[in-house]
Amino acid sequence: MAAAKKTTKKTTKKPVKKAVKKTAKTTARKGATATSKKKTGSSAAAKKPGVNKVSKKAATKSPAQRASKRSSDYDQSKIQVLEGLDAVRKRPGMYIGGTGTEGLHHLVWEIIDNAVDEAAAGYASHVEVLLHKDGSIEVTDNGRGIPIGKKSDGRTALEVVFTELHAGGKFGSGAYSASGGLHGVGASVVNALSSKLVAEVDRDGATWRLVFLDREPGNYLSSGKFKGTSKLAKVKKVPGSRTGTRVRFWPDLDVFDPEASIEYEQVRDHVARVCFLVPGLNIKLHDKRGKGRKAEEFVAAGGLADYVDYLSIGETVTDIVTIHDEASFEEKVPVDGKVTMVNRQCTIDVAVRWVKGFETTIVSFVNTIPTSDGGTHVAGFERALSRVANEQLLSETKKLKKLAKQGNDRATPNDIQEGLVAAVKVTFPEPQFKGQTKQELGTPAIQNLVYESVKAGVADWVSGGGKKSQINALREKMTQAILNRVAAKQQLDLRRKAATLSSTGMPDKLADCRLHGMDSELLIVEGNSAAGPAKQGRDSETMAVLPLRGKVVNAGKASLKQVIENTEAQALITAIGGGSGPDFDVAASRYGRIIILCDADVDGSHIRCLLLTLIYHHMRPLLEEGMVYAAQPPLFATKHKGEMVYAYTDEERDKIAKKINVPFEKWKRFKGLGEMNVDELAETTLNPATRVLKRMGMDDAKRAKKAGELFQILMGNDVATRKEYIVSNSSLIDHDLLDI
Repeated sequence: MAAAKKTTKKTTKKPVKKAVKKTAKTTARKGATATSKKKTGSSAAAKKPGVNKVSKKAATKSPAQRASKRSSDYDQSKIQVLEGLDAVRKRPGMYIGGTGTEGLHHLVWEIIDNAVDEAAAGYASHVEVLLHKDGSIEVTDNGRGIPIGKKSDGRTALEVVFTELHAGGKFGSGAYSASGGLHGVGASVVNALSSKLVAEVDRDGATWRLVFLDREPGNYLSSGKFKGTSKLAKVKKVPGSRTGTRVRFWPDLDVFDPEASIEYEQVRDHVARVCFLVPGLNIKLHDKRGKGRKAEEFVAAGGLADYVDYLSIGETVTDIVTIHDEASFEEKVPVDGKVTMVNRQCTIDVAVRWVKGFETTIVSFVNTIPTSDGGTHVAGFERALSRVANEQLLSETKKLKKLAKQGNDRATPNDIQEGLVAAVKVTFPEPQFKGQTKQELGTPAIQNLVYESVKAGVADWVSGGGKKSQINALREKMTQAILNRVAAKQQLDLRRKAATLSSTGMPDKLADCRLHGMDSELLIVEGNSAAGPAKQGRDSETMAVLPLRGKVVNAGKASLKQVIENTEAQALITAIGGGSGPDFDVAASRYGRIIILCDADVDGSHIRCLLLTLIYHHMRPLLEEGMVYAAQPPLFATKHKGEMVYAYTDEERDKIAKKINVPFEKWKRFKGLGEMNVDELAETTLNPATRVLKRMGMDDAKRAKKAGELFQILMGNDVATRKEYIVSNSSLIDHDLLDI
């Protein structure tokens, strides 16, 4: 492998025009929250009008008869073969990522990148992009021109490129040593998703034209009528030395979303970026859609170094370090139908710099294709930085010696990449991408090649190739990042320890979970009868179960002493671990969610009211932060077509029973959670994918407080208070409805 070249000289050349950076824009039921209600089988269908209607005639058919009917409907006529471009139109998302604005832009990138591939291969120096008023996009280059000779089937190579998937000059030892990808579907996909496409080639002393109208090749006659044909039209004579390709296409608006559109700034950003990737390439961009924009020209001579300089924001810590290396690797590829080991040449170009900010910017490319999701080349780059930083740059840092005794002195990727601005580009034939949209490189061998090149290049810079002041500044920056991270973690650990100081005094009946934090849950259940199934059906990793025996003290009228001495209240406060009263620390809570699992009856409602009242008075931040939930268990269940169907009210049961033709006597009524078996409890109240939870807020707690007081009056031991309430509110009762 050739030694990595390096430089610390800051590049001053900039592109004529800079691209505008793209910004990326980064639901619970109304009234209820958090956890979703999975609609499966008959249960979901029963809640939709017109679904699961079973006629009496159909209900009398045996399962064998119904199966026979289904199998007879599925025969050879149902098997479809999508040929040619039909597959693209059937599933456009597989090829361009979607049918919105992003997918529409992907068509533009495919044609532009084909032209840029010509420039990267050394055959083109100018590319022109025009956005026409009629919605079409035109891309012109002065490359070699798409071949116009005939293939063995009589069609020209130009027609094949635009009509056949996986056809092009970018395979194996074809016309390109490296290009945007091995899929070979770019031009044909653009044609597949266009209502019209015009391809013109300057070659062999003439301009040759082929038009595709709704994907059919042909040309327009002098009368203006379109005639389908594979024969190219000779438009005019040109000098024999002139070569190039012009492609103009009209996206098929029936395929794309109505709001999809070509955004000038995105096109501008794309063409400006590819100029950084192909030094010296000149690209002109015209917007003729009546926006009043002047034509712009883009060119950058400094390559990736210019790009890193452009991306750098704020005061710099180091100059731009560039690495250029060439290496080779072997991989198995199909050749003439046989898997063969071939040797690949790979060029690696990297430019890095650190600035005083905290943001990390890493842009990566494969040939001329930006890989927004990184891939094996970025993985190798990051691994190399970590190796050099830990084993060379930070190995003798005095400030980290104390941490070294604790084993906390090694820098993480986040520590190393704090303030990093980097561009990574690899160039090699037939790259493997994860998906046609080419956002992530998947070629495995590239990771180690980039790792070795970057490790050698950065190590040379650290060991003397760079300015000592800049290396020291970078060392200090990384050291401070490590110290800040370790200090923040220690503070977090101290807070967690404070929250678990009373762990030795945890209630005996608490079946705790193994992990605590925002993803853990405390399930409060009524007694041991419900606790048993809950413990069996829970996810013990993140779900804790606390059974309460009897009713919690009414915290709305009880003194603090009475609350603390109440066994059930004490168990709840201790289990949560954040304290109580004004000193309650929600950040110290051992659980991210408190879920009340009470029976779907009056008694269960009373217990829920008392629990909400206790939380309202002594752990209020839990309500304010939306961490308290009430499970919504069903009242009824029945089996229909092998699946359980649940109903949450009498009215819902009646409606479903009528719809699926299941009589009331076949419905089971749950008197409590303790009567459910483990599977039923898990599906209806424990499984996050199928349960229904209601988030309890401050208003719920206030209503619960009033309800609790009313429960105490009507069901408590104070007969005099109850009599007084009944007498004073007797006027509100319709006496005709009373059986006296």
